[in-house]
Amino acid sequence: MMQQISILLVVLPLLAAPITALVRGKNLAWLITFVLTVVCFGISLWILMDVTTGRVIHYELGGWQPPWGIVYTIDSLNALVALIVSGIAAATMLYAPRSVEKEIPDHLIPMFYAMFQLCLLGLLGIALTGDVFNLFVFLEISSLSSYALISLGKNRKALFASFNYLILGTIGATFFLLGVGMLYAASGSLNMADIQTRFAEFENLQLVSTALMFIVVGIALKAAVFPLHSWLPASYSYAPSTVSIFLAATATKVAVYALIRCLFDVFPMQYWLEMLPTIMITLGSVAVIYGSVRAIQQTGMRRLLAYSSVAQIGYMIIGIGLINESGMTSTLLHLFNHALMKAALFMVAGIYLLRANSTELDDLYGLGKDMPYAFSAMVIAGLSLIGVPGTVGFISKWYLLEGAMQTDHWGVVIVILVGSILAIAYVWKLVEALYFAAPQKPRVQNVDSGSDTIAKSPMLMLVATWLIVIANIYFGIDTELSLGAASDAVRSLLGTGA
Repeated sequence: MMQQISILLVVLPLLAAPITALVRGKNLAWLITFVLTVVCFGISLWILMDVTTGRVIHYELGGWQPPWGIVYTIDSLNALVALIVSGIAAATMLYAPRSVEKEIPDHLIPMFYAMFQLCLLGLLGIALTGDVFNLFVFLEISSLSSYALISLGKNRKALFASFNYLILGTIGATFFLLGVGMLYAASGSLNMADIQTRFAEFENLQLVSTALMFIVVGIALKAAVFPLHSWLPASYSYAPSTVSIFLAATATKVAVYALIRCLFDVFPMQYWLEMLPTIMITLGSVAVIYGSVRAIQQTGMRRLLAYSSVAQIGYMIIGIGLINESGMTSTLLHLFNHALMKAALFMVAGIYLLRANSTELDDLYGLGKDMPYAFSAMVIAGLSLIGVPGTVGFISKWYLLEGAMQTDHWGVVIVILVGSILAIAYVWKLVEALYFAAPQKPRVQNVDSGSDTIAKSPMLMLVATWLIVIANIYFGIDTELSLGAASDAVRSLLGTGA
């Protein structure tokens, strides 16, 4: 029965998207999307509870057996990523109505929600599929819908950001598809497990090593791995708030997951062990420092958070490069934990945008005192981003430090510590601007409700934000769900057994 239920994660958004695009009422479009995301979240949680017992779910589409047919293979890693995507989607939809109403023209709102559902479909499909070409298809579904969602931002720069993302995303997709084509030419198969099982038959072909390079570069561009990150800051800064929240918390994490899947479940680890780990550790370390320094330099809240994401992705890439249990555990934990941190912070940024019509820090001076709930949420999520004990950010960094010390990568230890100090600096920059700085401009800029009600942020937006903030604390204390799933997945990836 669980096999049939698991396919609903792809089927339900696929059915709901065209229906939502055709409805006329914006409230009905939101309701359909909200119910869809909640149902997907419930299914994902049910699946995760099932596979953490050690079971692997297989679903063969159309009854065609692999390697000829497309198969969905769900283990602890897939289920954890699906839970991240669907959970953030549900929280984002709870947050969305007022934000979307403010930032999207009324006649485009049903189409907006339909595009959101397609993006959800693509990201969940990437998480579930065991077919490398099917992974490409879902990667493009999520990317194309993301381009459309970003372009709907009111700022004209949103169009430029969307176009830039389109160009670079297409280049990444082309690289990935060329790699898949080369791999198919060498192996005659697109099934991940089948390719790895028969890898010894064709591993000496030059085509295979070329395919590896194309696939890694293509996915790295989608994941905004330094130095292929240039599309990310503008995309997160100028997209509608709801889009920034969802993409910042899920899109790059799913791309990192796809990279892990390809490196461990398509190509045997021994095939790339001599070359890639050093490159990953180097690029990840540079990303941590570069992203953090660039975040400090920003004058806009959302752009600061975007560059922070570049640094956080660096931590994930370092964890993969360490190739040990602690390092890989830190990466998989950070997929989950960073989604919670960044969703909360972009939700706060969206509240400030709604209330003050700006996220530029000099327009927000002193506003934290007038909006205490939003400001408190930002502080807690910021502490998690730094890695303060008792928050999810601490758990990820602890395992990464442990992995670096186990392999005597003391340079990585220094990078983690420096990155945390720099994170203190840019989080403090937000705190200082919002709470301690004296207002230099009128606090209300074309806000309908006026200054008398500026502290009255929409209830649903605050509820959604605080649900994610509470999760930042809860999963920093009780790690049974996230750490259990990550540990099971790592043992499977590295072949270390139970």
